[in-house]
Amino acid sequence: MIYLKSSAISLDKPSKVVVGMSGGVDSSVAAWLLKQQGYEVIGLFMKNWEDDDNDQYCSARQDWLDVVSVADLIGIDVEAVNFAAEYRERVFAEFLKEYAAGRTPNPDVLCNAEIKFKAFLDYAMSLGADAIATGHYARVRPSKDNVQLLKALDFTKDQSYFLHRLTQIQLSKVLFPLGEINKTEVRKIAEKIGLHNAQKKDSTGICFIGERPFREFLNRYLPRIPGPIKSTEGKLLGEHMGLAFFTLGQRKGIGLGGSQDGNGEAWYVARKDMESNTLYVAQGHEHPWLLSNSLSAMDASWIEGQMPKLGKYTAKTRYRQVDSLCEIKAGKPSNSGFDLVFPDPQWAVTPGQSAVLYDGDICLGGGIITSG
Repeated sequence: MIYLKSSAISLDKPSKVVVGMSGGVDSSVAAWLLKQQGYEVIGLFMKNWEDDDNDQYCSARQDWLDVVSVADLIGIDVEAVNFAAEYRERVFAEFLKEYAAGRTPNPDVLCNAEIKFKAFLDYAMSLGADAIATGHYARVRPSKDNVQLLKALDFTKDQSYFLHRLTQIQLSKVLFPLGEINKTEVRKIAEKIGLHNAQKKDSTGICFIGERPFREFLNRYLPRIPGPIKSTEGKLLGEHMGLAFFTLGQRKGIGLGGSQDGNGEAWYVARKDMESNTLYVAQGHEHPWLLSNSLSAMDASWIEGQMPKLGKYTAKTRYRQVDSLCEIKAGKPSNSGFDLVFPDPQWAVTPGQSAVLYDGDICLGGGIITSG
């Protein structure tokens, strides 16, 4: 039997836990592990997007069938709940607003804070649950005065970056059964207990976009506003379809078709001037326009409820980035923003993305990048 050392709920007697089940192997194994620990487990399938029910890219129906199959095998009750209206209002509307403003938002961060650990948590509590659980790779650890959010032991799968906006109240009601297990072990457990989705491919991308071409999806909701593409020297190179369809550091899909000056290096999106509707591109991955030793962030959210002491930490400016040494300084206003300074240049610091701070394995929180 696997002991869940990251549990924030006492195991002295069975407690009711509602597990968010997506049809994937991670949430399926999370539910099974909790059942093994003596919890009363209920599975809950969240339907957060319904615009494309008949679309080739929408897997919601198959995912629901997978959830039902898993629940039957491990012997738990399961139900489906529709949060599509909440998702459209709280997440998707903000997603479109940010892209229209020329920024690149991370809807998974907002989805966790507003849907998976708010709407879902509220619904689970209405069912009489003592806690909720998900298949996220992260850990929670009660300390003397609060609950800490920690990285997963499997650093290659750690998802604390996406969870950094959770509050003390939310974290006190959450279990992450996979926080101390490697992904390879999760699949082994699934195979051993006979889960049909043991080798199911991990979902990628944004939940409401799925595997579809991103630009094709975005074009449904945002207008094309063509404008000039210029080099960092101001040379006109071509025309873009709209600044909303590009992000800093982007290499593919710019449409320049090759080198413009003969050096053979790839072009990267380096800047977006919203006022003149100009897309600036730079040649070479290490071009100075793509590197930054500082950033400013706003809309800060801290796990402990207050900004950490000024000083040195590590930070991620995008998911799957290696932690970088940094120093945090108070922003203006300091109660909602902060500045970070890095001894080593950071690549393609992107407004709209999250800058997340860590003290070792402890996730402290973060904010939305406004400039780099």
